[in-house]
Amino acid sequence: MVSGKESTRLFDDLLFPKIFRTFRIAIQPTKLIIAFLAVAVICLAGWVMDLSKTVVVGTYGPNKVTELGIYMNRLDEPGSATQAHIDKYGDKGERAGVFSTLWHFGSAKFHTALGELFEFNFTSVGENLRDCFRAVTWAFRYHWAYCLIFVTIGLALISVAGGALCRIAALQFAQGEKPGLTEAVRFSAERFTSFFTAPLAPIGIMLFMGLFIFLLGLAGNIPQVGELIVVLGMPLALINGALIAVILIGAVAGFGLMFPAVAYDGSDCFDSISRSFSYVYAQPSRMASYTMIAAVYGAICYVFVRFFAFLMLSITHCLLQLGIWTDSSTEGVDKLTAIWPKPEFMNILGSQDPALTTWAELLAARLAYLFVLMVVGLIVSFIISFYFSANTIIYSLMRNRVDKTALNDVCTHFDEAQIETSTAELQPGQEQ
Repeated sequence: MVSGKESTRLFDDLLFPKIFRTFRIAIQPTKLIIAFLAVAVICLAGWVMDLSKTVVVGTYGPNKVTELGIYMNRLDEPGSATQAHIDKYGDKGERAGVFSTLWHFGSAKFHTALGELFEFNFTSVGENLRDCFRAVTWAFRYHWAYCLIFVTIGLALISVAGGALCRIAALQFAQGEKPGLTEAVRFSAERFTSFFTAPLAPIGIMLFMGLFIFLLGLAGNIPQVGELIVVLGMPLALINGALIAVILIGAVAGFGLMFPAVAYDGSDCFDSISRSFSYVYAQPSRMASYTMIAAVYGAICYVFVRFFAFLMLSITHCLLQLGIWTDSSTEGVDKLTAIWPKPEFMNILGSQDPALTTWAELLAARLAYLFVLMVVGLIVSFIISFYFSANTIIYSLMRNRVDKTALNDVCTHFDEAQIETSTAELQPGQEQ
């Protein structure tokens, strides 16, 4: 029989319940503000870059179809069909922005996946998520310069915001502290290089190692001796391929642990990569179980947050509707519905169908859309905050299991060193 003391120790060894603290940590106002500002700046950058409209839009019967629509519908030969679309409508067709095209496509797929998730149709959920990745592939294939610039801007902003979110989560989870917004952002800004290069370093290493295989393939084109060169170099190519596979698995599975490694231990780029890889390969089953628990719990929390936002907007809309009895300039439509469509759980922004005619209604509709869009932005901010908070907690749990490091151990010596340096600068005349 197991004694009470042993059962208590066994219960303490179960670390996964600590993941359920993520919601309380993620919903903190400071973290939501940081995530909201990052989302706002990224969207603003995308809309500014969309001033150079590069996506070709063609007319097929009564419908207008973008390059992305052709790419997604022609699954057999998406490249040739898309290029034919560009050649046909490149000069005479309309134009759209890459960011806005991906935004509308991704939001439609997300809402479809959400509806299928509530119906427990997981196959359809997976297909919609796969389509989102294929859309990103289209963007990089046909608008690579735009994507490189946008990804660089986005990664820089996520490095600052994500580092600050992980630092707040680390201090709150480990020691119950709640650092302010300025302190957290200053921490991530001072370690910007580590945060920015950590996701890029594995990609650079894989590209460098893949270059050898590529050059070996080029050598195979040499007449008569090319075949022998390829065969003789194949063992090294296989070794490189195996190393690329190891790095790829570690980067995908341990990507979420890179930022927390810097936030917890003040690690540099390569140390954060080493820690994340070692935790993934040391106990892959535990890492997978923690990630699955966090994903399921995150989905439940997202539904709750979305329902709260929907309920807030619905109550506000209904109470406003009670006080507005006049109709808009559009026949058969009341004034409130014209400027602010009734929110739906699956479509919080609503559907703006009526064509407004007066400048006051047009301005009011734009402002109402902006305010509701801010609510949607807060929902997205919660998702980002939850992601970084959950990965920070998972990093602490994995570090405890693999390295036997206490959960409340978080590195703060660099802050103390900065304080001592500042004190010495303020009192240069004192001698011991």
